[in-house]
Amino acid sequence: MSSYSDFSLLPRDLSQQIFNELVECGGLTEASLGAFRDCDLQDICLGEYPGVTDAWMEVVASQGQSLLSVDISCSDVTDSGLNLLKDCSSMQSLACDYCDQISEHGLKTLLGFSNLTSLSIKKCAAVTAEGAKAFANLVNLVNLDLERCPKIHGGLVHLKGLRKLEKLNLRYCNCITDSDMKYLSDLTNLRELQLSSCRISDFGVSYLRGLHKLAHLNLEGCAVTAACLEVISGLASLILLNLSRCGICDEGCENLEDLVKLKALNLGFNHITDACLIHLKDLINLECLNLDSCKIGDEGLFHLKGLVQLKNLELSDTEVGSNGLRHLSGLRNLQSINLSFTLITDIGLKKISGLSSLNNLNLDNRQITDTGLAALTSMPLVLVGYSMVFF
Repeated sequence: MSSYSDFSLLPRDLSQQIFNELVECGGLTEASLGAFRDCDLQDICLGEYPGVTDAWMEVVASQGQSLLSVDISCSDVTDSGLNLLKDCSSMQSLACDYCDQISEHGLKTLLGFSNLTSLSIKKCAAVTAEGAKAFANLVNLVNLDLERCPKIHGGLVHLKGLRKLEKLNLRYCNCITDSDMKYLSDLTNLRELQLSSCRISDFGVSYLRGLHKLAHLNLEGCAVTAACLEVISGLASLILLNLSRCGICDEGCENLEDLVKLKALNLGFNHITDACLIHLKDLINLECLNLDSCKIGDEGLFHLKGLVQLKNLELSDTEVGSNGLRHLSGLRNLQSINLSFTLITDIGLKKISGLSSLNNLNLDNRQITDTGLAALTSMPLVLVGYSMVFF
């Protein structure tokens, strides 16, 4: 590499391949980067690459209108370095996650990137009500990732015109409140919305009522109750719903019955009991169900016996015992089940020994002996997790 100082005369696909391989092996340095000046590279992926600073950005920017994708995540690039990209207006994808040196002022560079379809700016303190103004012009955005941006409250107003947006990640933006949610109500092309650990309530969820294309909704850790299910039940396209660690109780869970397309449902760490599970019995497309640490027992499992598409079932830290496992014996597609910290004994293991697709089983050592494990020898298990309990 040291004998080559200029790759600009090489075919673009060859110089791109050389660049990619240098990055992959960790051989790219500030000095060697200079050989790629004016090479018309399309993709510059330097995410988490050590030593990336503003000094690198001049060469990155020299790719001009050929540049389609840039990733400078976890770098020391500042406003000045980001501004060097201002003439690369053909760019379609930009990632600058965890770039602590970029300010509100630096984000103004984004105003010229109207061709962007994907933008990721995780954990950026510059994404404030003021800094988010830079998003308003990004009318072609399909994917926007603002996870862990700690000062974004008041900034979502600048997203209301992004009508092509399909994926929006606001996970762990714990300054987002109900008042921010109203600006999402017109984003009717949204298919995936991540809101875990935001400070929203049932009222905030009400603004999602018209998002009929929504397929993935994550509300984990939000202060919502089962009352929000009245709105969510109208989102008929939902395939994945995460309500883990919310304030969900049995009352109101009847609205889950309308979500007939659901393939994955997470109700873990809520206050639901067996009474809730009756509302799941007709969700026949379910493939993944998480009931971790819920107050359910053997009677509740009766309502799951018809969910024959289930592949993954999480029952850890529940009151399920050996008798209840007979209701699962017909779930021939079940591949993974977690029974750790339940009341399962050796007798219970015999009742699931006919699950021919099961390859992942998690148990604990409190009431399981070698006799019980012997019942599993005919199963195609790849992984048996065995949690040790010490008294």
